Amino acid sequence: MKPLRMLGFAAVLLCAVIVNAQSKAQSPWTPVRRLDIGAGAIALLTDGRVLVHDESEGQGTWGNWWTLTPDINGNYANGTWTQVATMPPNYGPLDFGSAVLPDGRFIVEGGEENVGVGNDTTLGAIYDPVADTWTMVNPPSGWGTIGDGASVVLSNGTYMQASGRDSQPHAALLDPVSLTWRGTGAGKFDPYVEEGLTLLPGGKVLDVDTYDGLDDPNGKNYELYDPASGAWSVAGSTAVQLWDSAANCGGQATHEIGPAVLRPDGTVFATGANSCGAGHTAIYNVSAASWTAGPDFPTNLDIADGPAALLPDGNVLMMTSPGIFNYGSVFFEWDGSKLNQVPGPPNAQYDKSFFGHMLVLPTGQILFTDYSSDVEIYTSSGSPYPGIAPSALLVSAVLPRGSSTILSGYKFNGASQACAYGDDFQCATNYPIVRITNNSTRHVFYCRTHDHSTMAVGYPGPTYTHLDIPSNMETGASYLEVIANGIASQKYQIAIR
Repeated sequence: MKPLRMLGFAAVLLCAVIVNAQSKAQSPWTPVRRLDIGAGAIALLTDGRVLVHDESEGQGTWGNWWTLTPDINGNYANGTWTQVATMPPNYGPLDFGSAVLPDGRFIVEGGEENVGVGNDTTLGAIYDPVADTWTMVNPPSGWGTIGDGASVVLSNGTYMQASGRDSQPHAALLDPVSLTWRGTGAGKFDPYVEEGLTLLPGGKVLDVDTYDGLDDPNGKNYELYDPASGAWSVAGSTAVQLWDSAANCGGQATHEIGPAVLRPDGTVFATGANSCGAGHTAIYNVSAASWTAGPDFPTNLDIADGPAALLPDGNVLMMTSPGIFNYGSVFFEWDGSKLNQVPGPPNAQYDKSFFGHMLVLPTGQILFTDYSSDVEIYTSSGSPYPGIAPSALLVSAVLPRGSSTILSGYKFNGASQACAYGDDFQCATNYPIVRITNNSTRHVFYCRTHDHSTMAVGYPGPTYTHLDIPSNMETGASYLEVIANGIASQKYQIAIR
């Protein structure tokens, strides 16, 4: 659990005006057109817009959300900010479970804080981006808290929410139509406190235990959730300890942990927190169901809550900082064999790892927020990982404006959720995005996809999604691309009429 942050946000916002000494020519970071909010949690809507939560925590801003729409050339850095519907007046959370659902709606559950008060709320709401409305969601029956509990959308499209603060492990599955819950997760070894949930190929969910409330400072358990049985099982040891058990070095255990990201090579790169030294990392081989120790972060760096994102080339971008919640963030890419330090954004030295949020854009770039008004985009130099690009089966090469159709194909859900943090924040992008570019003007339009047939990562297909063609599109010869986790298909020549 992190301290209440309201007093620290003013200082963070001031950092946004500091000029980065590194030249733009050398930096992989590009600033996004400025909006004077404390940009925090982010999600990619299925129509290509980015949904951004105002987490400056100023009076009356807790429930405010904005969208970032790329410009007519598809450039997010030069995009347009638009405020969307505000959440109901009694709900304005910070650090919560969240996901973009298969039907295109966005759900928020719980909150470590609510309207500026640290109360581990059980409130929840779901956003409809077509109607631009929020609808409150009642909590699962009998739950005393949700707080910052982690969430995951299972392969079959069902949203699973864990409780972040209960001393007993609680999890539930959402019916998206009735917005009611049913319990799941029998046999959980420990509470879900501080833990993150990683969807694996084949549909199981990986969870590294953080031993909250348990008396084992050397614990290394990991668990697997099987949706078929609705139960957890202890699957073995992570080889090195990833959660912070500071009791081993004379301190008080925080039970914090870092993000875990599935890579297209079938490994999960999991990061750790350690208040007394450098954080460990570990690599889980999905097919072998085994762990090996990865390299430690240099000096006293770790990820005690913080973001990581999968780059198109299969590398994992991540944000570290010293100890538990200390300033001075350092960024790395994991390439499968070593940690490579990369330049940080302008505010890096003023950030703690938990300030950061990362989101994979349809362009393959990474959008980054840190509670300040300085929103940045990271562009890597690598080429897309081979063999995982989606492909489409077009029934018709002519698509009328304002029409809806079903688009079939393969590998629509990517190789990974592509984004991780742990508890507090989830931003998976394992669903298809469709982009159409006019051949003549080169103007870019995003279609809305919804009601995907699966959310399974690493699933080769066949699969399908429902596709809505924008009514304001330019007519004429164009090309269509299907995008998953920032990797685009080949260009399919079509006509818009």
